[in-house]
Order: sequence, then C-alpha cells, then structure tokens
Amino acid sequence: MFSRRSFLIGSAAASAAVSSFASSKSARRFDAATRIQALEQGQARLGVCLLDTVTGEVTGNRLDERFATCSTFKLAMVAACLREADHGRLNLDEILPYSEGDLLPWAPVTKKHLAEGGLSIKTLAQAAQQWSDGVAANLLVKRLGGPAAVTAKYRDMGDTVTRLDRYEPDLGLVLSADMRDTTSPLAYAQLVARILTADVLRDTTRKQLLAWTQSTATGARRLRAGLPVEWQTGNKTGTGRTQGTTNKCNDVAITFPPGKNPIIIAAYFDSGEYTEKIEARHEAVLAEVGKIAAQWALG
Repeated sequence: MFSRRSFLIGSAAASAAVSSFASSKSARRFDAATRIQALEQGQARLGVCLLDTVTGEVTGNRLDERFATCSTFKLAMVAACLREADHGRLNLDEILPYSEGDLLPWAPVTKKHLAEGGLSIKTLAQAAQQWSDGVAANLLVKRLGGPAAVTAKYRDMGDTVTRLDRYEPDLGLVLSADMRDTTSPLAYAQLVARILTADVLRDTTRKQLLAWTQSTATGARRLRAGLPVEWQTGNKTGTGRTQGTTNKCNDVAITFPPGKNPIIIAAYFDSGEYTEKIEARHEAVLAEVGKIAAQWALG
C-alpha cells in the first residue's frame, strides 16, 4: 500500500501530455518547459521531468519518450535490494563473492577490495549508488535474480515503464529504436519520488538511501552545478559513451528547496553524436536544467 503522496505522484501520469513537449497546468508563472526545450540543439534529444513530490505537479520535455537509463538504473535497483531486506527476503550482511574476472573498467570500490574475495550486499549497494561501481551493480542484479527480476521489482514499486535487460557495461549500448534498458523521464521521476519520499521503503531504510544519494561522488558538473549549493540535494548519474551509439549524459536528483516541497529532477540527454570521452558541453546542458528546476521550484 502506498501513501496519499504516492497516489498523487502516480496520478500525475494521467495528466501528463503525451507530446514531445508538455507541461502540466499550473499556477506557476515560470515556463520551465519552454526553457528546457530550448536547450536541444541539432540532433540532440533532452528528456526532462520536474516533479513536485507533494502536489504531483509535473512539467518538462519529452516526458513520455524513452531514453537509455545508463547508470541511473542503479538508484532504483539499490532501492529494490533494500526493499527486499525490509521484507526479510534478503540479508544485507550476506557476502557476495567476486574475482578479478568480474572486474570492469569502472570498479572503484570492488577493485580496491578485490583481495577480500567478496563484499556485503549493503556495501555493494552503497558502492553502486555513491560511486556507480559497475561490478557492485552486476553482483546485486544477479543476486536479485537477473535483469528481468529487477524489472519485475520496478513493477512492484509501481513503475510500468522502466526496464532492465542487460548487465554492465552492455546496457549502455542503446540504439534509437531500442526498448532495452530504457525509461521515460516521467516514469523514473515518479519511481524515485515513491522511493525517496513515500513508503516504498521503511522510514529508516529510506533515510539511509537518501543519505547515500546526498553523498554521491558523481555528478558535480551536472544537475548539482545548477542548483543552489545550500539546498540539500541527492543524485544518481548515468553516462553512455559506447562506440556504435550516441553519447548519453543523464542525471536524476532530489532536491529540498528551503520552505518548499521536495522536487525530483529526471534529466536524460542523448547528444546525437559519439565521442570517446565525457564532454563538458553535454554536462553543461544538465547544469542548465538544474538552474531551470531551481527557478521552477521557487515558483
């Protein structure tokens, strides 16, 4: 059972426009949706959802279009692990073994502890959220039963759109017509809101995950760069730069404007081009989204 807030968040989908550019009816005068749409240049696509977690109000761009989740999936996947533990179906102290053969290019925590031969589910969950450790994420997905089982847990948490189909790093290879490993800005914003502000998780568990998001080490140049530094903000980034597809630069955040309702920002930027490195100009687009979100939040 979800709380009244969960109901409001879920019902927002019914009022969201299905066009590529949409905004819910609002007393707010600031036109965030137009500002966001103006950030698209050339072949780029920018999907954004701004969600008021109390009223359920949404605005954004390409709200219902699909985008590659990349590592943003890890926030909801970690929440699924914690939820299993809340219900007594998973022991966070269980050690999941791994070896050198499991390592990936980005494994800052698991590589450091390779000699130990394994880490606890709780430690891996924290590593996946705070450091986006790909090995940690793969171990957790396997422990939950695989990508299809993780998708089923998203459905249990009220999300009918987001899906996980592959492991790291393959999930980053998402072509334009690919449904695999995708979400929509609206769906993921609503899911994150249910996880971090409603009753998907027990109160103490929710606070733990929120603390992890607020101490996340990635994304300083993305949404956080555009939000006021004095606001409490947590986030989870996602990056795709796999040869054969276009670069993705994503970030999902929760921010707490003083005296205002908490806001969820789900931002998915498909650059329309491939480059070998993360581009500062792509991250700057998300920083601008952060600035727009802050103005919208203040009404």
